[in-house]
Amino acid sequence: MSELQELATVVASVLGATLRISVPLVLCALAGVLSERAGVIDIGLEGKLLAAAFAAAVAGAFGWPAGAALLAAVAAGMALSAVHGLACIRFRGDQIVSGVAINILALGLTAVIGLHLFQRGGRTPDVPPEGRFGVLFDEAARAVQDWPLIGPLLAEALLRHTLLTWLAFALVPAVWWLLYRTRFGLRLRAVGENPAMVDAAGISVAGLRWRAVLLAGVLCGIGGAFLTLAQNASFTPGMSAGRGFMALAAMVFGHWHPVRALWACLLFGLLDAVAIRLQGTVLPGLGAVPVELIQALPYLFTVVLLAGFFGRAQAPAALGQSFTKER
Repeated sequence: MSELQELATVVASVLGATLRISVPLVLCALAGVLSERAGVIDIGLEGKLLAAAFAAAVAGAFGWPAGAALLAAVAAGMALSAVHGLACIRFRGDQIVSGVAINILALGLTAVIGLHLFQRGGRTPDVPPEGRFGVLFDEAARAVQDWPLIGPLLAEALLRHTLLTWLAFALVPAVWWLLYRTRFGLRLRAVGENPAMVDAAGISVAGLRWRAVLLAGVLCGIGGAFLTLAQNASFTPGMSAGRGFMALAAMVFGHWHPVRALWACLLFGLLDAVAIRLQGTVLPGLGAVPVELIQALPYLFTVVLLAGFFGRAQAPAALGQSFTKER
């Protein structure tokens, strides 16, 4: 029984880590689904996630409560989304170039501003516990932790999570409902497929795209806040660590569908959680697993997904195409 209990503890730990690691991926993937369903390519998910994480950490370091720091992160995500919308929707610029520029801008600005404010090499001070999102059901998790077999699963995989984790997974059916069960969602998908038809119906193509891009900024803002107010206690330069690009791969793998993208994000999270668990493990005949190989696994999987599925996935027909209203 002790071996089974130990196995249950390990499985629960991996499942819990999978959910936590998946949160920013899920939120960025949903952001990408909304933006690209409206026909706007959003390569800048990585930059928006990083900027939002920085804004939340700075707000928390200055003593703002967790809710206010979350709003600061959302504002940062929306600000960069507005820049992207201005470049791509208002001035009809190249959407990929704009996204890359946002990534570079966020990477540079967060490091420089962090260095200027705190003189810690771009890092921020730790956010105090009262300024972070704590575990919602910690007492319940402790109560069931010692139950045979099922206790660790309930505690680690289900109960020991923050509000932002629950919010991220609740937003998946909410975004699905928005896209496939509302008039707004129907129009949004139509803009990504045939903007001329939407314009002929007297609906503003630019207005719908603006709303989609700004909603994407809100979701990236929540994901960034999770990084510094729930998963970690401070900001470090480049801490998004490619999660925005992983979310793009998950979105493509999920065929621009929120629920399918969720499963891809969970797969990425599982790989990362297993990789963390395998660090230092000695395999028969191979010795210790190299840490560098373990850390590279999620990124290798991202490349494989993009190479294997991007050409086969059916993107929205008007994705990346600027729309000029005929006079």
